[in-house]
This record gives sequence, structure tokens and C-alpha cells, in this order.
Amino acid sequence: MDYRKLNDSEIKILEAHGCTAENWATVFVKQGFEPNRVWHVRFLGQAKMGVFEKTVELDNGRTEKSGLYNTVIKDCTIGDNVYVSDVKSLVNYEIGSDAIIYNVASLIVVGNTAFGNGTEIEVLNEGGGREIKIFDRLTSQVAYLAALYRHNPIFIEKLNGLIEKYVETKKASVGIIGNGAVISDCSRIKNVYVGESATISGALYLEEGTIESSKDDPTFVGEGVVAKGFIILSGSRVDGSAILDHCFVGQAVRVGKQYSGENSCFFANSEAFHGEGCSIFAGPYTVTHHKSTLLIAALFSFYNAGSGTNASNHMYKLGPVHQGILERGAKTGSFSYMLWPCRVGAFTGIIGKHYVNFDVTDFPFSYVIESNGKSLLMPAMNLFTVGTRRDSEKWPNRDRRKGPEKYDLINFELFNPYTIGKIIRGMDILKELDENTPEDQDFVKWGNVFIKRPKLKTGYENYETALKVYIGNEVVKRLEKHTDATSLKTIIEDLFVEKSEALGVWIDLSGLLAPKRVIDDLLKSIQNGDISTISELINRLKNIYQAYDEFAWAWCLDLIKNRLGVDFRSITKDQLLMIVKDWKENSIKFNNMVLKDAGKEFSEKSRIGYGIDGDEEIRNRDFEAVRGKFEEDKFVAGLKKESSTIEKRAEELVAFLQKL
Repeated sequence: MDYRKLNDSEIKILEAHGCTAENWATVFVKQGFEPNRVWHVRFLGQAKMGVFEKTVELDNGRTEKSGLYNTVIKDCTIGDNVYVSDVKSLVNYEIGSDAIIYNVASLIVVGNTAFGNGTEIEVLNEGGGREIKIFDRLTSQVAYLAALYRHNPIFIEKLNGLIEKYVETKKASVGIIGNGAVISDCSRIKNVYVGESATISGALYLEEGTIESSKDDPTFVGEGVVAKGFIILSGSRVDGSAILDHCFVGQAVRVGKQYSGENSCFFANSEAFHGEGCSIFAGPYTVTHHKSTLLIAALFSFYNAGSGTNASNHMYKLGPVHQGILERGAKTGSFSYMLWPCRVGAFTGIIGKHYVNFDVTDFPFSYVIESNGKSLLMPAMNLFTVGTRRDSEKWPNRDRRKGPEKYDLINFELFNPYTIGKIIRGMDILKELDENTPEDQDFVKWGNVFIKRPKLKTGYENYETALKVYIGNEVVKRLEKHTDATSLKTIIEDLFVEKSEALGVWIDLSGLLAPKRVIDDLLKSIQNGDISTISELINRLKNIYQAYDEFAWAWCLDLIKNRLGVDFRSITKDQLLMIVKDWKENSIKFNNMVLKDAGKEFSEKSRIGYGIDGDEEIRNRDFEAVRGKFEEDKFVAGLKKESSTIEKRAEELVAFLQKL
């Protein structure tokens, strides 16, 4: 970009406008510069100015001419059609075109900084040992590996080396304020990178941070916010006097209403309002909305925190060195309490206060409730609830990320090799307990939880229903893609997988579901130097994500062989027909049980509080006016339609197979 020195005429005009400079020879402008757009500005060091010819609109409805007014500027480059007014100290920034900055006490860069990149945050364990170096391309998967794979010190050293290498590229002594960014009514902003189209309005204190943003998915930092050592990614909104100290905020996250976070990370689409978070790893879709809720030293994803949720992360011995693991979809009820360490299985609800350490990871879709001072496990009882079903459907529809690239890699499937693998282990445990427990025994103790004797069989049967639904889903959706085939042999040859690295245990890397073998290979690639940059690591993770369907099918084939005793290479027409039949019957059974649970929302008990001044008829009419009728409910209607569609799909598939 070509700049020239000011001419004598321009200097005279600027001085007449109350402008001063340490040395006018170090003030440069582009051709077309208009000195009548610069008033009462003090130039220190070097300054470069663009062309000011547009009118800008401020958020208070005022329109102003672009230019520089009532500001002290030191060592800055100012783009075209920028509006800067009433900034007491603007130092060491390169300001993009069409940016708007006004009523700011201090906007400065001091020294050589990485703008929050490389800041170390102590997640999961307040005692340390699980530190993550945050940066502006951090994903929930990279963070998961950095925090949770400390058993492999060589890998951690290599991974941190990749991050540090990336952080070096972010270090500079001049900050960036992106094109179209707006900064207004703020106090002190120091060493902060501001991305394109970002808005900072009314922030109190921002230091050592990055606010990534894009025109497609702008970021907002609002009134009363205090943040130190932070990264905020595109599409996020941090406002309402939130306080963030050493925190990472991923894409499309909402933090506000006086929320306080320390040494914590919040990944895609999470929401944190009112309460507190300390050393938490909030994976995608972690939600906490209540003032009395304290999340501390734990891992979450697809999580909903009930009001007053709390946990103790130490037992008054060696300090706060314990941690909690709540697997995807877990929930905590109002005023629930857990004593770390604990591990909660996927889609499991915690109700009441629990003063024992338990691990129920092999019992997904369950409840752990407090009963007479004991922790009571109710296996598989959360499988057929409206809440679980609605959650699994709402998450994909509530993805707020609008930018061209979604950093966190998220699999949304309710039944998948990870959750089904857990279900299979749960079934084996329940079967063994059932076979070895006397019929007249009321409770079975497993670890530190108790299970009612009749729930052993019920839980097993519920898990079996889910297993048949999963196998059927995987088989049916692939058979439906081959309805133009003329022989069963052709279908089998196309669908059979000889060998796959997808077999065995699967893991959930904070949203990304993947075979453990594949992740182990990824770790080896980092350790031996095959992956030498953060970009390469992120691309490898994307490749794993994109291969999910292929991996899941190979795993399902192995499941069919091991659980059903059917080798897909030699599967018969009758065996396929049986899988389709089981899928139809169990899917409809599954939906009917969810509908039964939904019906409770329209029961007599649910009508309490309606028709406040009337009789029973008025109560029912009031209820229907507000809540509607069961048959007309959108969720209910959708589930019934789905069951009809399942029946139709099954009939069509059976007819097709019988012709082969």
C-alpha cells in the first residue's frame, strides 16, 4: 500500500483543527486523504492514514463522517473509512477498513504478545497436570487429547510442541482490528486481537486475548465484561458482566448474565449464564443457566446442569485434586451433588445428593438417584424418555455456527458404536448379576451403587431393544441404497468389509466418535513426526470424522457376527428379513414407550395449577388452551408419523428382499 508524507498545506489544516504531532515527518497518508476529516488528534510516533470519504452509522443511531476525532494515536496504521473518536490512547494497532472505534479509554498493544494464544489453562483438575495451551484454532478434540492423554508423556510433549510452534506465528508487537469491527464505550483493552466484523461494546477490561470473528459469523463482547488470558471464537457472544479468567470460548458459545469462569474451556454451542465454572472442560452443547450452579473440575458434553448442581472435588486430604467425568448427554437434577471422583455414563441423569464415589460408565441411558442415603442405579431407565429423544433431535438443529468452517467435529447419533458398546458391557454386567443374585434379594450392590433386583432383568431387556434398533437402523439404511440390485450376492459383496481398524472399543473425543485404534494411530503419527503442524493434526481429525459412516458400518458388521452369530459374508435372505422385522418391531416399541412417557405431560397431575378460578371443565379447557392436546402435540405427531414411516419402509424392504 502506497503512502506519502503530508504536504505543508495539509499540515496547516491539521494544526488549525487542533492536531499536533511529535514529528509531522512520521505521519503518512494515502493519496486522496482528506485533512478536514481529522480534528483534535495527537500523533505520537509513526502514523499511517487511509482515505476518509464515507459516512458511518453508530449504534446509538447517530451518523458521523469517517475520520479521526479527539484521540491520541501512537504508532498505528488506520485503514480507509475508519471512524475513531474520543479514544484517550490508541497504540500499536493496524485498523482495518470501515472499523468504528469511539468512547474508549485505552486500546493498546504493549511489547511482543501472542494475544492470548499459548495461555495455559488448568482444566479438569485444579491441582494441575491437565493444562491446555489455548489458541485460536483449538478444537474440542485437540483439547481433549491435550488434557486427557497425560498417560502418554511423549505424545503430550510433541502435541505441546506443535501448539507452541503455532503460537510463535501469532506473536507480534502490533495488534489487528479487523475490517468492519466496532469498539465502543469501553474502558481498558490491552493486547487484544479483534477480528473482522467483531463488536466490543461496553467491555470493562480485556487483556491478552483474541476475539476471532468473520463477516458470516460475527462475534460480540458486551457490557461489563472482564476477560484476561482468553480466546473467543467466531459467532460467540460474551456479555452481561461475565468474568473470564484464563478461558477458551469456542464457536457460537453464549456466556453472560454475570457468569464467572476460571481456567475453563467452553466449546461449540455451549451456554453459560448466572453461575460459576472452575477448571471445567465444557464440551459441545454444555448448558448451565442457573445462579446457584457451580461446575467444578469436570468434563462435560451435551450436558444440562440443573439449578444448584454442585460437586466437591476434594476430600479434605491432599486438596482439590479429584475430578468428575460426565459422558455425553448426562444431566444433573436440581440441587444434585456428587463427590469427585465420579464417572457418569452417557445420557444418564443424576438426581439427589451422592456422598460416595461411583463409576457407572457401563450403564448409559440410566438414572442414579438418592434413596434413603444410598446411591441407587436404575439401568436403562432413561432410554425411553421424552427428554432423551428430544435432546438427540434438537442438538443438530441448534447448531448456531454460521462460518465456512466448523472447528469442533460433532457426531450427533444417539445410538452409535460408542453408546452401543457401553450398552453391550452393561448388558453383560446385568446378566451376570441376575444369574448370581438370589431371587429373594431386594438389592444388588455394584461398586458403590445399589440396583433393585427386578431392574436387572428390566434393564437388560431395555438395552436389548436399543441394540436391535441400532443394528436394524444400520442395516436398513444401507439396504435401501441397494434396491436396484438384482441379487443378494451383489448386495453382500458391496456391503461386506473384510478388515477394518474400526473394530473394538470406540471413544468419544468431546463430540467426535472414533475407533480407539484409529486414535492410537493418530497419536503415533504425532509422536514419530509424521504430523508436524497443528493444521495437519486438524486435517487428520477431519478425515476421521468424515470416515465415521464407513467405520460405524464395519463395527456394526462385527457386532452382528458377535451378538447375532451371523457372518455377513454368508448372510441369508431369511436372516436379513429377521433383522428388518426386529428393527421394525423394536423401533415402534421404542417410539410407543417414548409416547407413553410423553403422555405423562398431559396427565391429571400435569393439569394442577390450571383453571385457577374454575371447576374441572375450566381446568381442562385452560390446560388445552395453553398446552394443547396430546394428539395435536408436534413432538407426539412427529413420533407417530415416524412409526408409520418405519412400517412402510420395512414393508417395502421385505417385499424387495423376497424378490431376490
